[in-house]
Amino acid sequence: MTGWLTEAVPRGRVAAFRTLVYLFVAADLVVFTPWVRTRVDVPGDLYQPLLVGRLLPLPTPTSALVGVIFWLLLAVSLLAATGRAPRLLGWTVFALYFEWMIVAMSYGKVDHDRFGLLVALAVLPTAGRARHGDPTRTEAGGWALRVTQIAVICTYFLAAWAKFRFGGLDWATGSVLARAIIRRGTDLADVIAQVPHLLIVAQFGILAFELLSPLVFFLPERWRLAMVGFFYSFHLVTIATITISFAPHLVAMTSFLPLEKVRPIALLRRRRSPAPLGQLGEHPLAAADDDLGAAPLGQP
Repeated sequence: MTGWLTEAVPRGRVAAFRTLVYLFVAADLVVFTPWVRTRVDVPGDLYQPLLVGRLLPLPTPTSALVGVIFWLLLAVSLLAATGRAPRLLGWTVFALYFEWMIVAMSYGKVDHDRFGLLVALAVLPTAGRARHGDPTRTEAGGWALRVTQIAVICTYFLAAWAKFRFGGLDWATGSVLARAIIRRGTDLADVIAQVPHLLIVAQFGILAFELLSPLVFFLPERWRLAMVGFFYSFHLVTIATITISFAPHLVAMTSFLPLEKVRPIALLRRRRSPAPLGQLGEHPLAAADDDLGAAPLGQP
């Protein structure tokens, strides 16, 4: 079990995942959750902190407090994305984003798509230094990715458990998707809803998919990546039909992917750099001369 939890991965994969996660945190502040800053406009007695917020305890958010968290987290997350000071900046990002989420989720609605991302932020500082493209393997980085993967799958499996806990089989046979389509459905969802019994079949399929999600850990790598691809396709359909993105969860799920193979900056540099002298014979003009049967220098 210990060997599975700490299975070594290339440091380049850890570096790519870390950059992606911290860049998403910065984007989350300005694209997905800028509304958190408006929470301080409501009366303070409506703030009912989550259990962790009561245990610490954390102060009732004010305009000044939330403003400081926003700007400091934005700056630190961008710095952390560069890979510098991975422990210091990593723990700082986690602490600030954790407080940002407590403020966001302490007014009556808790989103479960943040769980995997929060776990990733908590474990990334333990992975240590890692450079993009570095093939050297690291067990610490492997542990960080594995724990994030477990959190991603727990999000699915525990969602199914919650459905059975609060709705039982009535969740699968009821009108859950129909209500979601009425509230926030797209034109595509309206077309799908007209197919008899399709929504009921889809609800049973969602339950089966969530309950069977832990199987991803028992598959060979090729089939594991295929199953992760199915996870992404499921969320693509969700976005296209009821406009729920699960963006933080999708970022955390990249912990399953060989991200070290995706190096856009290195590819761009190769394309923009001039060809080495040894490769001049591959120049199109040189190739044209060869095709024409050009004679060597000094010969007619």
